[in-house]
Formats: sequence, C-alpha cells, structure tokens
Amino acid sequence: MKKIAASVELGKDVLLNDFINLYGCKIGDGTRIGPFVEIQKNAIIGRKCKIQSHTFICEGVVIEDEVFVGHGVVFINDRYPRAIGSGGELQTEADWKVVGTVIRRGASIGSNATILCGVTVGEKAIVGAGSVVVKDVPGRVIVAGNPARIIGDIQDAEDRDSPERNRSAGERKRGRVGETKKPAAGRS
Repeated sequence: MKKIAASVELGKDVLLNDFINLYGCKIGDGTRIGPFVEIQKNAIIGRKCKIQSHTFICEGVVIEDEVFVGHGVVFINDRYPRAIGSGGELQTEADWKVVGTVIRRGASIGSNATILCGVTVGEKAIVGAGSVVVKDVPGRVIVAGNPARIIGDIQDAEDRDSPERNRSAGERKRGRVGETKKPAAGRS
C-alpha cells in the first residue's frame, strides 16, 4: 500500500516501495524510497538518492543528488516544538516556523541518525549511525556521536579502503599480490 498525494512531483524511474506516505514533496530521477518512509510537503529529494526504510523527512529538508539516507533517520524542522500555544490551544502551522536543513550532494547519513534543523551536511560527508547532528558538518569529513563530532575525513577513509593500503607490508615490499621475484643468479 502506497499513500502518494496528487501534489507529489516524481522524476523518471523513481522506485517506491510499499507502506510509504508522500505528500507535497519533490523526488528526483532514479531515486529509491524504501518502505515505511514519510516525506512531507516542501521537502526536496534529489536524483539518484537512496532513502532507506523507516525514515522521516519533514518539511523544509533539501536532500541533493546522490545522497544515501540509512534506516530510521529522523529530520527535525522546529527548534522549539510545543503541543500548545500560550493560550492553551493546540498549535497550528501558524504558531511555529519551519527551519530548513540541507544535505549536500553525495553525503551519507547512517541509520538511526537524528538531524536537527538549521544545519547543512557538506558534500560527501558521512554521518555515523546513531549520531545526533546539532551543527553544520563540513564536506568530506566523518562525524559520529551525540553530539556529532568530526572523527576523520573522507581521504583517510578512502586511503584505508584502498587496495594498496589493504595489502600486507610484505606484499607492498615485494610488489603486486601474487607476483614473485625471481631468485638472484647462482641461488636456488
């Protein structure tokens, strides 16, 4: 079962799983939306994004192209949420101001992260699982914790994951993996 309002703008080749609730949002070409996701009005999702299950994307969130959003990520759009106004009545949209959030191109948000309003997560940054982001995250860094703090940068992570780095010291000294040196003349 999919609940998609007529006000939703879907790009080409968008993949929508069952049990989603979309209204008044824009979703770019080639994006995948997992099950049990809600995306509210005035939220914008770019092209080629992956939004995993159980994620809540509220009004005022802009997610640029090629962003990964893990399972159970929650975005916040109100700095001081209250149920009732000063007169004791339930608040309406007129009683509070939406504070936006921007997730820049190629960023990754780990599962169960919470992204508070008014922040920008930089291009290709990684937010660790379970993190609480309370301030801007620069591009190409890795943050984790509550509150999220910089624990590394993307270059360090790419170096750690490179095939060269993952070879043993002996393999690096000898040459390529599987390559053997010929014994020197006169030795057997």
